[in-house]
Amino acid sequence: MTLDLELVGDELSKILLLGFGAFVLSMTLTPVYTHFMFKHKWYKVQRTETSTGEVAKIFHKLHKKKHENGGLPTMSGLIFIVSAVIVTILFNWTRSQTYLPLTAFVGAGLIGLLDDVINIKGLGSGVAGIRKGMKFTLMLAVSLAASLYFYYKLGNYDSFNLTFYGDVSIGWLMVPLFMLVIVSTANAVNISDGLDGLSGGLLTSAFSAFGAIAMLQGNYGIAGFCFTIVGILMAYVWFNIHPARFMMGDVGSFSMGTALGVVAMLTDTLVLLPVIGFVFVVETGSSALQILSKKIRGKKIFKVAPIHHHFEAIGWPETKVTMRFWLIGQVMAIVGIVLAIIGGHI
Repeated sequence: MTLDLELVGDELSKILLLGFGAFVLSMTLTPVYTHFMFKHKWYKVQRTETSTGEVAKIFHKLHKKKHENGGLPTMSGLIFIVSAVIVTILFNWTRSQTYLPLTAFVGAGLIGLLDDVINIKGLGSGVAGIRKGMKFTLMLAVSLAASLYFYYKLGNYDSFNLTFYGDVSIGWLMVPLFMLVIVSTANAVNISDGLDGLSGGLLTSAFSAFGAIAMLQGNYGIAGFCFTIVGILMAYVWFNIHPARFMMGDVGSFSMGTALGVVAMLTDTLVLLPVIGFVFVVETGSSALQILSKKIRGKKIFKVAPIHHHFEAIGWPETKVTMRFWLIGQVMAIVGIVLAIIGGHI
C-alpha cells in the first residue's frame, strides 16, 4: 500500500487539532459547570449494599472521607457530551464514520443522565438511580438502534476480522453481536469508574489506541472522533486526579463505554477490544467472579469487588492502584496497536 504522505500529514494535523480543540473547550466549560455542580449540590447518593444485598462495610470504610460534607458532585459527563457534539458536528461530521459513534455516545449518555438525575434528586423510593432492569432495557434499546444502523445502513458489515486469520462471516448475527459489545463495554467502564482518575486515564489510553488504528486504516473521521474524545478526557483527568473535584457519573461512563464499543466495531477490531480494554475486562470479571462465588460457595474471592477496591482493602494507596492500572492500560493499548498492524487489521 502506497501512502500519500501529504494527505496523511494534512489529516494528522486535522485530527490533532480536533483533539486540542476539544481539550480547550472542555477545560473552558469545566470551571463554569463545576460552579453549578457545587452550588446546586449535585452529590451522588452512594450505594449502601453490595451486588448480593449485603451491607457495603469495606467500601464505605475505604471511601469515608469522600462522602463527608455530602461527598463529591457527579454528572460531569455532561461536559463530554456537549464538547463532543460541538466539535464533531462543526468540524468532523461524516455519515459513514462519525454519525453512529456520536449518536450512540449521546444516546447512552442520556440514559446515564437520567440515572444520575434520579440519584441526585433522591427519586425512586430510595433506589440510588434507575432500577437495574429499566437501565438494562434502555441500554438494549440504544444498542439495538445502533446495531441496526450499523448493519443495514453502513453496509459491508456482515463479518468481523479475526486477528491472524481473516474475515469471519456471520451475516445478520452481527446485530446481536454489536448489541453485546455495546452493552458489555458500557457496563465495564461503569464498573471501573470507582477511583479518582482511574476510568478517565484508562479511557484515554484506549481511545488513543483506536484512534491510531483508525488513522493507519485511513479512517480519518473515526480517528478524529477518537482524538476528540481523548482531548475531552485529558481535560477531565486534569480535574479528576486525586483528590478528585467531581465524578463523571453514569452520563460519562455509559457514553464513553458505548462509544468505545462502537469504534471497535467500525474499525473491525472487535477481537482487539478485550486487549486494549484489558483492565476493563479484569474489573468486570472480578465483579462477576465475586458474585458467583458468593452465590455458589457462600464465600468471597476478593475482600471487595471490583478488584481496584480489593487492592485498596489490602493496603495500597488509591493513587498507587490508579497509576498501576493506568500503566497496564497503556501497555495493553500498545499491544493492541501492534496486533492490529501485524494481525491483518490495517
